[in-house]
Amino acid sequence: MFPPGFAWGASTSAYQIEGGWQADGKGPSIWDTFSHEKGKVFEDQNGDVACNSYELWEKDLECIQQLGLTHYRLSFSWARLLPDGTTRTINQKGVQYYNRVIDDLLACNVSPMVTLYHYDLPQALEDLGGWKSPGIATLFDSYAKFCFQTFGDRVKLWITINEPLVCATLGYEDGIHAPGLEERGIAAYLVGHNMLRAHAMAWHSYDSDYRATQKGAVSLALNSDWLEPLNPDCIEDVAATERDLIFTLGWFAWPVFVTGDYPEMMRAAIEHRSKKLGYIGPPRLPSFSKDDPTILGTADFFALNYYTSQKVKAGGDDEQTLCMKSDQDAEELIDPSWPICGVSWLAVVPYGLRKLLKYIKDTFNDPTVYITENGFSQMGPLQLEDVQRCEFFNSTILEVAKAIQEDGVKVRGYFVWSLMDNFEWSFGFSVRFGLFNVDFSDAKLSRTIYQLGQEYAKIISEHRNSGQTQ
Repeated sequence: MFPPGFAWGASTSAYQIEGGWQADGKGPSIWDTFSHEKGKVFEDQNGDVACNSYELWEKDLECIQQLGLTHYRLSFSWARLLPDGTTRTINQKGVQYYNRVIDDLLACNVSPMVTLYHYDLPQALEDLGGWKSPGIATLFDSYAKFCFQTFGDRVKLWITINEPLVCATLGYEDGIHAPGLEERGIAAYLVGHNMLRAHAMAWHSYDSDYRATQKGAVSLALNSDWLEPLNPDCIEDVAATERDLIFTLGWFAWPVFVTGDYPEMMRAAIEHRSKKLGYIGPPRLPSFSKDDPTILGTADFFALNYYTSQKVKAGGDDEQTLCMKSDQDAEELIDPSWPICGVSWLAVVPYGLRKLLKYIKDTFNDPTVYITENGFSQMGPLQLEDVQRCEFFNSTILEVAKAIQEDGVKVRGYFVWSLMDNFEWSFGFSVRFGLFNVDFSDAKLSRTIYQLGQEYAKIISEHRNSGQTQ
């Protein structure tokens, strides 16, 4: 059902699980700053302690072993390694922590996949302009090279940046993620542009200086819903769906996998709207210069984060604001027949993942794919016997198998979000995605496996024992 060596994993990120926000020389990140402001996060919660993985790593490792994972995806806290964001100051306590995590994983025959950036920019760099500043790409490259040099002898799978779409839109367009800016229609395109430049610089650094000896692979993690027209017979709905996919997945995947530049449809739509609104200034969607690194080909695999699907209906735009959705001129809808899992935006559509995988194969030159995040949440009263989540999960795994067997998609790994319940950004601790429950009311932050975790462990064991994984 799954190819030999298939990666069965779970994912986490530093700010969401580590805690220790001021421990042992760590610098503040933009999420430390943002979550300490009133009204930014559910019930003013924050990640100061979170799952306290900085002190309770052994407990996390026990969870990983209990599941029988072959791979574990974690992220490094940039500010824990480099407190001011630059290699001028290296925090050896941070280096020791991640060395310990990596070495413990390998000792248990678990391969680490490391994300360099998962939303938590050092505050010191945000004070200098952050992702809006062109110089951030060089600073990120320096950080990446430090990590490759320090940990790359043992880490063979790297993600440079997690979900640049989310970073750009929620952090700089809607203001609901750190750093909380609402510069509609302007900053998000600039941030996305600098993230692509930063990613490409880091990929080229790895390719030229480390690949020959370390023999690893580097990509960036792109999130996308599956989208389909509300009315497949309506030309406008079909066109709106195509635009929506271009403005989400295509925004970052097109430059990396197809042409080295943004989709022409995207650039034309933005320029058209700018003229319509009388916008005066440099193009809202920047152009890559001759001094920028080559973007095309800067991914050794396609890393996909998938959660849900949407129906798309063509609609009018908002003449009052230069915002992202007005460029798309489409309205996204949840099909009422799709079950909702936890949060209101998460309709569970397992077949959507299969269709999206096929779209990626056909559109982006048939890449090797790792599903780096896929998850199912719960809210309200705790349910350790989470039968509904198990049903969704089993259906999704089946759709991944169909994508491999029937559609010929080269899926090489599947990572559940998340290893354990954690700090879910603006939702705080109110949303639970874990394979393990974390009791945040308990000072010991005890971890207890959900039924979903038990189901996942069985699936991994069955495939390992059948010889379908190495």
